[in-house]
Amino acid sequence: MSVITTPTVEQLRDQVRAAVITQADPGHDEARAVHNGMFDRYPAVVLRAEQVADVIAGVNFARDTGLELAVRGAGHSAPGFGTCDAGMVIDLSPMRSVYVDPVTATARVDGGATWGDLNYAAHAFGLATTGGIVSTTGVGGLTLGGGIGYLARPYGLSIDNLRSAQVVTADGRVLTASQAENADLFWALRGGGGNFGVVTSFEFQLHPVGDVYAGIFLYELASARDLLRFFADFIPTAPEPDGAFPAFQIAPPLPFIPADRVGDTLCAAIVHWAGPVSEGRRAMAPFREIGPVVAEMAGPMP
Repeated sequence: MSVITTPTVEQLRDQVRAAVITQADPGHDEARAVHNGMFDRYPAVVLRAEQVADVIAGVNFARDTGLELAVRGAGHSAPGFGTCDAGMVIDLSPMRSVYVDPVTATARVDGGATWGDLNYAAHAFGLATTGGIVSTTGVGGLTLGGGIGYLARPYGLSIDNLRSAQVVTADGRVLTASQAENADLFWALRGGGGNFGVVTSFEFQLHPVGDVYAGIFLYELASARDLLRFFADFIPTAPEPDGAFPAFQIAPPLPFIPADRVGDTLCAAIVHWAGPVSEGRRAMAPFREIGPVVAEMAGPMP
């Protein structure tokens, strides 16, 4: 009769090059921390994956031990999907490589990369794709959640620009998901739900976007109704390179904001023009007519 044994943490450490951190190890508090402080959870094991081989070992370990498995990219997950209590976290954040092919205008992006990593690599070739609003947001979490960003109007969501993905499935296999290969898995990753595996890399379609004209306009809170009415009328017929959206903002202590307005609650237009930079100033003109402008910062940037 064969005896089924449960793998131990020490056996996992022997299998991987990655750091394996338990609650008894120094650095556990740092390893378990996520961006959203609402989720103060204590995983039993954190595997800081450096290669796909580490992810395979981690998935197999979680399956064979029965531990709940959470996958963390850059750690921004608003619902707290990147952590768990008493389970295992596979932390992909050490896996941040980005390879850009300027001939095919595509990028291969590791599962732990941020949008700042991808933007930096692609900008060197005058290319970009739809990412998030914040550079430290993870490519993986945003893409698998749909991915709304400044370039969505001309180029669609992040998920619309996904050409393929490398996935470690629950049985420890490594599959490529695309329209041509494992198409059902590709459909699932692109909005079919969740928990289909760990995406260790993404292949994106890039587009010719170099410098943009972008920034923010801040208005009195009393202008909020006019701001929202403006967007309701403006966006349906706005040029596709215009990726602006309304917001509310507590004025931070930045040089372009009057010192006596720091800390005030204001409404805002976050502005982004991805057309020719020479047309950027003209594209900003409608935003100066919404109401009295408390502060503004808009201009060319990568």
